[in-house]
Amino acid sequence: MITRKELIKKYIEFFKSKGHKEIPNSSLIPENDPTVLFTTAGMHPLVPFLLGQKHSQGKRLVNVQRCIRTGDINEVGDTTHHTFFEMLGNWSLGDYFKKEAIEYSFEFLTKVLKIQKEKLAVTIFAGESKMAPADFEAKEIWRNLGIPENKIEPLGKEGNWWGPAGDTGLCGPDTEMFYWRSKKPVPEKLNPNYSTLATEGRKWEEEKQKWGEEDSNWVEIWNDVLMQYNKDKKGNYNEAKQKNIDTGMGVERTVTILNGLEDNYLADMWQPLIKQIEKLSGKKYTFAKGDLGFKEMPECWIDDMRLMRIIADHIKAAVFIIADGVVPSNTEQGYVLRRLIRKAVRYAKKLGIPKDSDLITPLVKEILKIYSDYNILKDNKQRIIDEINKEEDKFELTLEKGIRKIKKMSHEINVNEEISGKKAFLLYQSYGFPIEMTREIALESGVDVDIKSFNKELKAHQSLSRTSSAGKFKSGLADNSEQTAKLHTATHLLNQALREVLKDPKIYQRGSNITPERLRFDFNFDRKLADQEKKKIEDWVNDKIKKDHPVKCEEMPVDEAKKKGAQGIFDDKYKDKVKVYSIGKEGKEVSKEICAGPHVDSLGELGKFKIKKEESSSSGVRRIKGVLE
Repeated sequence: MITRKELIKKYIEFFKSKGHKEIPNSSLIPENDPTVLFTTAGMHPLVPFLLGQKHSQGKRLVNVQRCIRTGDINEVGDTTHHTFFEMLGNWSLGDYFKKEAIEYSFEFLTKVLKIQKEKLAVTIFAGESKMAPADFEAKEIWRNLGIPENKIEPLGKEGNWWGPAGDTGLCGPDTEMFYWRSKKPVPEKLNPNYSTLATEGRKWEEEKQKWGEEDSNWVEIWNDVLMQYNKDKKGNYNEAKQKNIDTGMGVERTVTILNGLEDNYLADMWQPLIKQIEKLSGKKYTFAKGDLGFKEMPECWIDDMRLMRIIADHIKAAVFIIADGVVPSNTEQGYVLRRLIRKAVRYAKKLGIPKDSDLITPLVKEILKIYSDYNILKDNKQRIIDEINKEEDKFELTLEKGIRKIKKMSHEINVNEEISGKKAFLLYQSYGFPIEMTREIALESGVDVDIKSFNKELKAHQSLSRTSSAGKFKSGLADNSEQTAKLHTATHLLNQALREVLKDPKIYQRGSNITPERLRFDFNFDRKLADQEKKKIEDWVNDKIKKDHPVKCEEMPVDEAKKKGAQGIFDDKYKDKVKVYSIGKEGKEVSKEICAGPHVDSLGELGKFKIKKEESSSSGVRRIKGVLE
């Protein structure tokens, strides 16, 4: 059996032996990417460096990154989908490329993880007109490593192409590795799930004919993204000046596969949570005889297992999100967090866990044991427990009333009718029910909710992030335009201005989101700012801009950065150097921060700073929205 920690250790050590430097496991809240609410992949913290900025640790990097994905949140509860997960990744920033990346992947799988070569198959990019030719180079590399041609499948852009994130930018083919997890003889060809595959001009029925009957014993284990091209505004795909490698291997999936398990929740990063939920509910996760496959289990057992998985998944995700400074609210990350906690609470009740049971504390303790390598969890243990319990208590007060109200609404309408958006919005206001939960409960009674009219009601009353409500989070490379660089530099000034004007050195950044139009900056503070205070903050920032202070970047060891008073989160995984941005003359700096985002060379480029809005973000956290005029 291989454990989570063993897999991570093997991976990091292998790539270190290939000249890679380990980089920190970054926050779940992206610092420099306004297109996402959460870090959804290991590449997000590396956006500026994939675009050409020099990384302080060099051109070869490796880490394990904590991630949150909510796009398929409604599928959580099966054996494979998770809201929180860890992603192993190695990167080349303009250093080695296709040949070395594929050879490293093959060596790690066959030499370190001891996977038989015969149990591997791969896919490559098949080529598409007006884009790029077939990736014969990757095919030849795999053949030279001993993968037979019948196990190298070419796929179109839906199967083996990454990016660009927007209309233009970095993109390229990828090559995916599949593992035959069954004890049955390995088939002659790769037959993955055809519904995930597509080639140019093919219809799904044609896909079925091409691939034959799908075989779930072929499971994807690794993906190498080969950032080879740059798509321009005219739609042309040009060879990129800096070619990068971005790989991804999911920890949960890989541990499950290597241990021969059919269910991710039987792996070591889930079992302690499942056992606690069994203890609290008095129900079993597996069928009593323990010898039947999942599809043969009675419906009641399957339902209980699904509920247990969702509770374990949602509480784990909530723990990590709170550790990164988010608290439940009705906007953006806070809304996602609230939705996760409330769904877990509702499903705990459905599973039969008594109302007066302490659901949260024992689960949080197990999560801290599983992830003892995350100091951020240990340091925030009590705050995590308090925030989840507070949200649970708040929801418990209205849960029963809200459920009765929804069921009554469902019975009052005719078949094929929907609960109106207006009524759903009243539930949201009165009982704190996320719209997704109202819809779930309504569907249990055979009726749906008018989501469109709900969103109209919502928009008319308050500003709720429709992105987080729908669970649709785009991923990709952030905007690194000149204007974004200006606004990013302005956040450094704002951060220091808050400490100076409010005379509180303990104020620090709790979140940031920057678009080319505006900056948004969250900071810890327990009251509304007075108009006079906002004016003083603006004046402080604009005074520094008028003086046209230089912006200087230095690479230095972490200890030196601390001694020089640099602001920032000092992660214990920083082994070598960090980038420190200083504003002002040496010895008289007005700001000094550890940062990796885009910056201007001098403050005179910024223009005039203006606070457009100051408001509450969550309990104990204020938010400023500002622009440069």
